[in-house]
Amino acid sequence: MTRTSLTQLEARDAFIARHIGPDAAEQQQMLDTLGYASRAALIDAIVPAHIRNRAALPLGQFSEPKPEQEALAVLKGLAKKNQVLTSLIGQGYYGTITPGVVLRNIFENPAWYTAYTPYQPEISQGRLEAILNFQQAITDLTGMGIANASMLDEGTSAAEAMTLLMRVGKSKSKTFAVASDVLPQTLEVVRTRAEPLGIEVKTFDPAELAGVTDAFGVLLQYPGVDGAVRDYRADVEKVKANGTMVVVAADLLALTLLTPPGEWGADVVVGNSQRFGVPLGFGGPHAGYMATRDEYKRSMPGRLVGVTVDQQGNTAYRLALQTREQHIRREKATSNICTAQVLLAVIASMYAVYHGPQGLKNIAQRVHRYTGVLASYLRTLGYSLTSESYFDTLTIRTDNADALHAAAVANGINLRKIDARHVGVSLDETTDRNTLAALWTVFAGKGDATPAAPDFAAVEAEVNQAFPEALARSSDYLTHPVFNRYHSETEMLRYLRSLADKDLALDRTMIPLGSCTMKLNATSEMIPVTWPEFSNIHPFAPNDQTVGYREMIDQLEQMLCAVTGYAAVSLQPNAGSQGEYAGLLVIQKYHQSRGEGHRNICLIPSSAHGTNPASASMVNMQVVVTACDENGNVDLADLKAKAEQHSKNLACVMVTYPSTHGVFEEGIKELCDIVHAHGGQVYIDGANMNALVGVAAPGAFGGDVSHLNLHKTFCIPHGGGGPGVGPIGVGAHLAEFLPNQRSTGYARNDNGIGAVSAAAYGSASILPISWMYIAMMGAAGLTAATETAILNANYIARRLAPHYPVLYSGHDGLVAHECILDLRPLTDATGISNEDVAKRLMDFGFHAPTMSFPVPGTLMIEPTESESKAELDRFIDAMIAIRGEIAKVESGEFDKANNPLKFAPHTAEVLTADNWDRQYSRETAAYPLPSLRKNKYWPTVGRADNVYGDRNLMCGCAPISAYE
Repeated sequence: MTRTSLTQLEARDAFIARHIGPDAAEQQQMLDTLGYASRAALIDAIVPAHIRNRAALPLGQFSEPKPEQEALAVLKGLAKKNQVLTSLIGQGYYGTITPGVVLRNIFENPAWYTAYTPYQPEISQGRLEAILNFQQAITDLTGMGIANASMLDEGTSAAEAMTLLMRVGKSKSKTFAVASDVLPQTLEVVRTRAEPLGIEVKTFDPAELAGVTDAFGVLLQYPGVDGAVRDYRADVEKVKANGTMVVVAADLLALTLLTPPGEWGADVVVGNSQRFGVPLGFGGPHAGYMATRDEYKRSMPGRLVGVTVDQQGNTAYRLALQTREQHIRREKATSNICTAQVLLAVIASMYAVYHGPQGLKNIAQRVHRYTGVLASYLRTLGYSLTSESYFDTLTIRTDNADALHAAAVANGINLRKIDARHVGVSLDETTDRNTLAALWTVFAGKGDATPAAPDFAAVEAEVNQAFPEALARSSDYLTHPVFNRYHSETEMLRYLRSLADKDLALDRTMIPLGSCTMKLNATSEMIPVTWPEFSNIHPFAPNDQTVGYREMIDQLEQMLCAVTGYAAVSLQPNAGSQGEYAGLLVIQKYHQSRGEGHRNICLIPSSAHGTNPASASMVNMQVVVTACDENGNVDLADLKAKAEQHSKNLACVMVTYPSTHGVFEEGIKELCDIVHAHGGQVYIDGANMNALVGVAAPGAFGGDVSHLNLHKTFCIPHGGGGPGVGPIGVGAHLAEFLPNQRSTGYARNDNGIGAVSAAAYGSASILPISWMYIAMMGAAGLTAATETAILNANYIARRLAPHYPVLYSGHDGLVAHECILDLRPLTDATGISNEDVAKRLMDFGFHAPTMSFPVPGTLMIEPTESESKAELDRFIDAMIAIRGEIAKVESGEFDKANNPLKFAPHTAEVLTADNWDRQYSRETAAYPLPSLRKNKYWPTVGRADNVYGDRNLMCGCAPISAYE
């Protein structure tokens, strides 16, 4: 297939032209500005010839772009190969009902799913409030002091809790004890995390908790995977007296009825909020949670939303304690988590808001009551249970497990497969009388002579609470007004709209963040996510019910192999940080397989994204930083010297390409050759893959492993900071070491590493987004997108260069897909900082570029291919206007402390106040460009006070007195 012009692509498929912002004429205008005749000529001048790909991407059946409706039809055909049964498998995943008002106004609403991480709080107040609600719900339900903004899933949350205990505990032990009734997938993720850190994981019978000694921590499940509700209070007191700390993995819905772990000694509580309205989705994405004691808040991993004040003293929300972000701590990081499952946490929080405390309790009581009815049915039929204390899950003794599973499937139900003599049943919010009637049929097992079930109402009337009265919850929860007001759909609809109106997302404006690739998340890509054949599949459903899912996943893996040049891909890592971690574990496993397990040195350029050294620390590698030259390129002489110095122990290098400085470095192949010559592996961070697809392939120019960000290059939305997918691609020699999930029967290769996520395919339900994107773009469309992204970035850099120095560039002053503007000289001359420019952009209706990364005092801009020339010009006009305001500070026309930049952003409240003491006009503040008069975004708070927020840390809903 030959390369194709955008005009030809437009004629063949409308989607490509809809995804790529500038049309052919606009692209030519930008090329004229740059002095190049064609896009291909521009790319030839930017991408080093020795890595430049000139062949069409080998996408096979997806080489030709599919029109939107055709792609949807093909994917629907795959979806129909799945069988949507009623899955009563449990094991951490449950059927749930997403309230329609939440489904339509959050899950399917681009105002929520196209938003970026709320690093700029003034334009993120809606999301931040929603996450604060999540944190409050978690602390209330768990009985803990503080909760974070969400974790990736329950398994990784438990693993993070383990390492948290190591940091804050006083025990010298290296043993972590896990109860045998913990979710199997959680145990496997914990084992994977523990191994490189030298932690020994031991399991124990939960009935023997009091006998656990010489462990720095224990992990309990509440209720257990078998359904048993155990009274741990006395035993927890004993183990804690011995210096052992306690993590409890708890079911949120159960905690509306059960005494929360925070009231019986837990130090950390973790779990999953999936059953709060988030579809099963074959395992994700779901918002894990972590709550802990207040004294550990500064050691807790992940993000944390807190309350502060703005310049006018009004309440404002922000990300608190941002120094805990791992890209800042680098090799001193204790976790590499740099994201959250924001969109899913928002859904879970709004599920709690909509139902309120009594509504949640009603759901829990109904589930528990129906479980009691089922238990009664089973006793009537002669079955016995492994525990008479339960909430929603029963483990049933039987001599014919296989027959019961077959009968269940015949009746449209999946039960949990335990072993030949036990089956499990977990009821949920979706369970009704018809479900119980079908279960009677399954367990009665008499064929045509099946006895009639007892009268449901009579049995239900006799059902009693099935856990000890001492464990019945007596404390209040969700008492804040936000959980007790919005129970009518009218009120809820307006509340959600009011929050969305406070935010600035991609549905309103370009988000020009460098390194973060905020591009179009097309509607046709999003539609399949809510199809029942994808959303209502349990992650541990039998393989014959997930044929379509796995076929789609296999096709996506092959697509990603084609665009990266790698031999194999694993989609299990459910964030870019997890992809880095998994990739380094694969490298470790490779070295161990060759008898070189001693290799533990990881070379990382000083310009690298901070999660690189953080991930290396997580797998117990020693980070050696290599220098960059004055042009921002990796200093190959320094890298070579350090590779030689550590030759016997060199494990790998981690390098981002194109560089974090926005340049295609000429020496990338030489870098790979140097590391390979000393026995190391090359990890190429795929954060900037949007500049590579179709023009260069990391697997072809020397990479051994890369993680990708499907929420960047491949169109999965950022969702306010999550969901994400961070798959890894590897060379053929590493393929055998890709992750398994042996605990649930997913064994990709016997030599593979253990699970890094709680589900075998990670966040599977959002993979159709990337499948659709690639299918609708085809080989030529993907390449055109990359070339246009690079064109857009260079157009911005060239237009802004007379006003702001572009810090790094290559040949002819060209950049890659992003450019860095150096504001440091202006700051030195005027006191106007990059933060001031970022905040002033909000008055122009723009999200800020990336601040101070990778160079302090700079702004990094990445426009992507999705932005039209009109939008690029609007942003350029804003930046030029701001430069004009800085010039007025330079000349003295504006005071250095009293000017539009220092007081930005300007709220309507400030501008309409009777008192105006600024040395510039209200018009200058509100309408710095005439175009804003017709389309104005108003920030709802002024500049947030970060110092106040950290000194007066409050990470829950405002006290009730604030509402009075």
